[in-house]
Amino acid sequence: MPVLERNSNLSQRMTQELGREIVCGNFKPGDSLPTEAELCEQFGVSRTAVREAVKMLSAKGLISSRPRQGIRTLPEEEWNIFDSDLLRWSLESTPSLRVLREFLQMRLAIEPEAASLAARYADQGRIDAIGAALDRMRSAETKPEEGLQADIAFHVSILYASKNRFFIRMRDFIETALNESIRHTNVAKADHEAIIDDHAKVYMAIKNRNPERAKAAMLLLIDEALTFIEQEIEEQGSGKAHPM
Repeated sequence: MPVLERNSNLSQRMTQELGREIVCGNFKPGDSLPTEAELCEQFGVSRTAVREAVKMLSAKGLISSRPRQGIRTLPEEEWNIFDSDLLRWSLESTPSLRVLREFLQMRLAIEPEAASLAARYADQGRIDAIGAALDRMRSAETKPEEGLQADIAFHVSILYASKNRFFIRMRDFIETALNESIRHTNVAKADHEAIIDDHAKVYMAIKNRNPERAKAAMLLLIDEALTFIEQEIEEQGSGKAHPM
């Protein structure tokens, strides 16, 4: 691990470095992390910075720190997977298809209902925001990064349009995970017009105040992406594809 520069936010940088190490599997559940003194030396920081980083990682469910037991990593079941940092570390570390599949399964449980609620309750401003994101997607055919950001904005705008506070609170999780998921599934589909058409069906159903059609259109959109991932998992299992 690199010695961190003293003029930066040391505890934040330690959290990032150690968090990635844990999420990437360099520490197994129950493993002991270096002692506080060892971490101070390893990172070239004070005990205060180390303790703050330990608090942050504990809040994310990655580690526990107890007297006479030291700092130990926790099993995945304890991780706060809705934490945007933790999700980003998972996706940055050459994300497994399993992670992408689980994320899409999560989206299937949330976004179709959010689209249905948007068709029922969204005010015109929220509907216009969805339409604006779709327009940005349509005009970004030769600009992949702009298209990606517009696609993310489309889905996040629907969460806001649902007027459900719990769905809206999912925005950081959805935005972070979509950043990797869309890159992967859009490459697999490789058809800009078809992608736009699928999203336009969701938008038009919301605009026309048709909850069932909005729900069905979003369900089909996400299910298609899930099918791509499941096909890749099957191909990897049979040795037909290279791992990501």
